[in-house]
Amino acid sequence: MTPESDSPAETAPITDAEIRDALPADLDATGYVGPYMFPNNNRRRIPAYLYWGISAICILFWFLRRGHDPVLINNGVLIAAIVLALTGLYSFVSGWNLEIDESDALVAATKQVGFPVGHASAQMGWRGLLSRPTWRILLYSAEDPPEKRGLVLVDGVDGSIVEWFVEDNPENWDEFASN
Repeated sequence: MTPESDSPAETAPITDAEIRDALPADLDATGYVGPYMFPNNNRRRIPAYLYWGISAICILFWFLRRGHDPVLINNGVLIAAIVLALTGLYSFVSGWNLEIDESDALVAATKQVGFPVGHASAQMGWRGLLSRPTWRILLYSAEDPPEKRGLVLVDGVDGSIVEWFVEDNPENWDEFASN
């Protein structure tokens, strides 16, 4: 041990007041400039290929064990191969290609609600057993304060409107009104 490492500053315990939470630089969006590209759902197909590859290896090992005393390679390996193949099939089928981005979904939602849109928010969700990507668009009308609000679900694959709802804005904005 070197004399430098024996200093009290390095060996003193850290207090709760000294601990700070911070995002890693690659996750900090405050310095990001430019359009954000939402990850495509078709990335789910990559694990599907891995599942199928491991399944094929398991089937190969199970097939080659014939004529030998199966201690490690038995019918459980075949069952695992079948489960992996089915999991790969599900992963492949649920890997929809995301054709509609959030700006396209916002345009479709604006057309559906029929009022000029002020503030809006887009969130990606998935629906159904096959996890079809769906944009959830929350919209407020352009007045100050907004008179209407709406929620529109836009299919991320073909851009069709899944569901929509518009209502008068029930929020009270009086305390924020500018005089």
